[in-house]
Amino acid sequence: MRLYDSKLAPNPRRARIFMAEKGIDCDTVQVDIIQGENLGGDFLAINPRGVLPTLVLDDGTVIDESVAICRYFEEIQPQPPLMGTDPVSKAHIEARQRHMEFDGLMGAAEAFRNAFPGFANRGLAGNAGTVDAVPALVERGKNTVQRFYERLNEALGESEFVAGDTFSIADITALCTIDFAAGAARVPIPDHCENLKRWHAAVSARPSASA
Repeated sequence: MRLYDSKLAPNPRRARIFMAEKGIDCDTVQVDIIQGENLGGDFLAINPRGVLPTLVLDDGTVIDESVAICRYFEEIQPQPPLMGTDPVSKAHIEARQRHMEFDGLMGAAEAFRNAFPGFANRGLAGNAGTVDAVPALVERGKNTVQRFYERLNEALGESEFVAGDTFSIADITALCTIDFAAGAARVPIPDHCENLKRWHAAVSARPSASA
């Protein structure tokens, strides 16, 4: 297997952390998204969508999208389970994972992509063609992240992890979202969000977080 990766982006990190929790290792290739290597002919021949992460199996099968890659790894190596163990927990974790994407990651991406000069004509990720950045969306994205922090802080007052009492892919998505938002999008966790800060410190201390 070979994973096409970018250390700068949150979605590839989601796959790396998931793999680290599973103890899965494979060859990796770093793709420079700032310089647009993911939009070059060599990479587009592998994945015409130009998105990362992209996993290429030994038989040449290509899997893109971080959650799809995680699903593949969950199926081939079920332990430890990170996507649920029964119909109810699987549905709940998937819902919470999607909440982290829609409520948090999309806002952080909106704030970053529309402010970063290098993406002035790359307002959408991947091989989307020329899409102008919209500066007005920066503030909207930051406001979205702030609401995300408040909601997640409240939820974490009732459970140890994002989807209950067990670490899951929902925590991985939340961690990558928050670190990306605090860094690239410049929206740190508010000081009053004590539950969120407690959770963030705990999951950041897991060995997989440095993957």
